[in-house]
Amino acid sequence: MKRRTFIKNSTLTVISVSAFGALNWNGKSFEGDTQTTTDILGPFYRPNSPLRTNLRLPNSNGTPIVLKGNIFKEDGKTPINSALVEIWHCDENELYDNASDEYKYRGGQKTKADGKYEFKSILPVPYKADPKDESSWRPSHIHMRVSVPNQQDLITQLYFKGGKYVETDKWASSPQAVNRILNISKTKLGESEIVFNVSMSKEIPLDQKVYDKVTGLYNIGDSNTIEFTKNDDLLFMKRNGQLFSSLKYIGNNTFESGIGYPKVTFELLKDGGTKVVVVTATKTYNGTKFLKY
Repeated sequence: MKRRTFIKNSTLTVISVSAFGALNWNGKSFEGDTQTTTDILGPFYRPNSPLRTNLRLPNSNGTPIVLKGNIFKEDGKTPINSALVEIWHCDENELYDNASDEYKYRGGQKTKADGKYEFKSILPVPYKADPKDESSWRPSHIHMRVSVPNQQDLITQLYFKGGKYVETDKWASSPQAVNRILNISKTKLGESEIVFNVSMSKEIPLDQKVYDKVTGLYNIGDSNTIEFTKNDDLLFMKRNGQLFSSLKYIGNNTFESGIGYPKVTFELLKDGGTKVVVVTATKTYNGTKFLKY
């Protein structure tokens, strides 16, 4: 068993305040990672959505669904009590509620001792992420976040078998999404039902003083900024003020998004400053922190 450390600078000096839970590192990844794979956060996450199980709205013409399952520890067998399960998705008109006090089609609930959760909602529809780009169609999907103390937060997306654009969407067609393309079955009452069981992974904790070092606002050139904030055990990234990604720590000064990018690596400088390298699917950004919190 090895303990991962956050490296202070390019001379490989380690920062003494950081220590991580013991996980088996095989040289490439942490063994025992959850079978429930992660996905991108997307730009439409809203924190503090209401605790409720029924997200259906009066007069909606969307297809009613029930989404249910169990939240387990990393062994896939032990239920987790008091896990916060949040979901959000678009409506039947391809729209997300990003501003109203109603938090339409957004909600959360906490599991009980049996680890079960259940939401009533409607089936979201595909939508075009960029109105000018025909290749930007996203398939029907539901976003999910599961937060548990001492477990790595999970952010993922659920897709549906036979759904339009599943095969052409770069996230849904990723090999990591295979077990998240789900059947929609019918109950005895004729209701559409989706079952999704989650196995969480162990948390790789970082000392708060490390987060204090890396969070803040970074200048990446051409009047562009990237902001990093701590959210539970995740690092949220905003680009020019818009929520862009959630990142988890994977070791060696590096945080990573759900499908491998963006990948963010920090360098703590001897003068107390911090540099960052952000690698996306198409471009690499370099920046220096100019505002901390």
